[in-house]
Amino acid sequence: MAYGALSEFVGALDRGGDLIRIREPVATELEITEMADRQMKAPGGGKALLFEKPTIDGKPSRFPLAINTLGSKRRMALAIGLESVDELAHQMQLILKAKPPKSLREAWSLLKQGVDLLHARPKNVSDGPCKEEIHRFEKGDDFSLHDLPVLFCWPKDGGRFITLPMVYTADPDSGERNVGMYRMQIFDGRTTAMHWQVHKVGARHGRRYYEKNERMPVAVCLGGDPAYTFAATAPLPDGLDEVLFAGFVRKKSVELVKCETVDLAVPADVDFVLEGFVQPGELRDEGPFGDHTGFYTAVDKYPVFHLTAITHRKGAIYPATIVGVPPMEDFYLGDASVRVFLPVFKMNFPEIVDMALPAEGVFHNLVFVSIRKQYPYQAYKIMHGLWGMGQMMFSKYIVVVDADCDVHNTSEVLFRLCANTDPQRDTTFIKNPSDSLDHAPNIPNIGSHMGFDATRKLPSEGYNRGWPELVRMDEQVRAKIDALGLK
Repeated sequence: MAYGALSEFVGALDRGGDLIRIREPVATELEITEMADRQMKAPGGGKALLFEKPTIDGKPSRFPLAINTLGSKRRMALAIGLESVDELAHQMQLILKAKPPKSLREAWSLLKQGVDLLHARPKNVSDGPCKEEIHRFEKGDDFSLHDLPVLFCWPKDGGRFITLPMVYTADPDSGERNVGMYRMQIFDGRTTAMHWQVHKVGARHGRRYYEKNERMPVAVCLGGDPAYTFAATAPLPDGLDEVLFAGFVRKKSVELVKCETVDLAVPADVDFVLEGFVQPGELRDEGPFGDHTGFYTAVDKYPVFHLTAITHRKGAIYPATIVGVPPMEDFYLGDASVRVFLPVFKMNFPEIVDMALPAEGVFHNLVFVSIRKQYPYQAYKIMHGLWGMGQMMFSKYIVVVDADCDVHNTSEVLFRLCANTDPQRDTTFIKNPSDSLDHAPNIPNIGSHMGFDATRKLPSEGYNRGWPELVRMDEQVRAKIDALGLK
């Protein structure tokens, strides 16, 4: 299902009883964060919030603010028009089964072709709702970022941060597009930081512009169909276009319109477009910021984004999220990505049964994976294989369990970890790139990772005591008690 605007998705949440409207004024400074945080930590992710009168330094904003719109499994499924995210994973699996690939590279290539054939390529249009109001700064327009209800999230943040930006860049040599999500600290009404980390594609595009000593055109989209947000956060490999993937997710091609002041095209139906450029070599201090790690990330230098125009819908809604001590809204985005791309992992590692990134691990810190174990040291094969796959390289801890363990039940995984491992025998350490936001390593971007083999041990692995059987009730007895209706 395709949504023609963020307001359409918000309306669907409202009709489904999954939205709370706040009609009284609420400050974008800390107060919205506190209200949203309480919902995000409620059972199942709470409800989405629509602040109809957010205030900026005590003054009402003309734009309402939506937050926690993707913060539950139900809302995440509704965002892509399905009953469950697993349905989209099944569609991915069907593409791969059409012609089973022989390698991970071939799997990605097949996915790209299948996505292209199913729902296709974006369409170019001459105009769209995102241009209903146009503010070109070269003409002296006094509209600015200060007119948007951008959040000051946490008490020790370095300023206001745009937290759900979809950042459009292009490779200056190939023209290949990338859409990433990088937080943006507002410096003033027309200047922000661009927090793309060294491992990100946006940073790679930036390096090529720096080498050419040319300004880098950048466009930032806010709002629109939530499928766009999902695509921007999904760990897609190089060569699989986020806009193409968004079309596949929403079952409708994305209509693209050319920006007013930069040579980039963006979805015509988003709520806001921030146009501008990054100047090669220009860096400014960014941060601190209360991040998804649950800690403030330190001040560091990042590129500067200079705005040349802002365009938006007349009835635009400003989308926001907050990150911090988990669980938060971003957990559901990450979980959806794991569910959708699990078939790709299974194509490369057929023994994988399931995978989970628990909220406590804040994405990269902790991975649970279950396997059908057949031979010695198979768990270590899985660990090293996952560490070699894209953003899985950041996974600080990987715990491998047997197929009968529910990896979505953290308590059950920890039980297996504590019961089935000898610390010296069943652990391994490697050196690997680390997430730039991980404050634990001594040196940024590099660190050690640890794997745990919590599977049953085989005699061929040196275990000769006879592995014990897990305590379970007789199935006939269970069925009899179930029939009595007793819990």
